[in-house]
Amino acid sequence: MFDIGFWELSIIMVVALLVIGPERLPGLARKAGLYLGKARRFVSSVKNDINQELKAEELKRILQEQKDSTGLHEIVEETKKSISQAKQDYLVKSPETNQSPGTDKPEIKSDNNERSGQ
Repeated sequence: MFDIGFWELSIIMVVALLVIGPERLPGLARKAGLYLGKARRFVSSVKNDINQELKAEELKRILQEQKDSTGLHEIVEETKKSISQAKQDYLVKSPETNQSPGTDKPEIKSDNNERSGQ
């Protein structure tokens, strides 16, 4: 904030001692410390208020983004519909090709009654 070194501070203290005097200097230092503490608390309070407002705005923005985006429930329902549609398509196509679902080879249909009767 301020670039005040040891020598600058000591010069300010000597000037204050000469101008104010040794009798009133401790009271003035006490008052200056009180006012400095109040100023720091005020600045800290303002910083906290600003941070809370920023967090509230960020939370509102996140909630709005989630509201605008597709919900997880809708995605799950869409996925379930896609899977059931794929199952139906697979089951409908399987009997037409004489293949059992889940196999790559066609089924061989044999009539055991004819062979056992001969």
